Amino acid sequence: MMMQHMDAARMDYATGVARQVCARVFRDGGTPADAMEVFGIAHVDVHAGWRDAVDTIARALATKPQTMPAEPPFKAAA
Repeated sequence: MMMQHMDAARMDYATGVARQVCARVFRDGGTPADAMEVFGIAHVDVHAGWRDAVDTIARALATKPQTMPAEPPFKAAA
């Protein structure tokens, strides 16, 4: 898979989120495949470890397009 340039801050944040989720899944007795399933990522390698799960989840989070809300959450003062 060809990786395109990603914003370093966005990738760092995504890695932090992925680590946190994987830690919670591990704490609850889950496997790396379970952690990837939380994000709807098809688990291909049965022998993948936690490092692979964190990397895959972080890449998936960092490459998802951001969407804008239909309305701003607050109204600007007139």
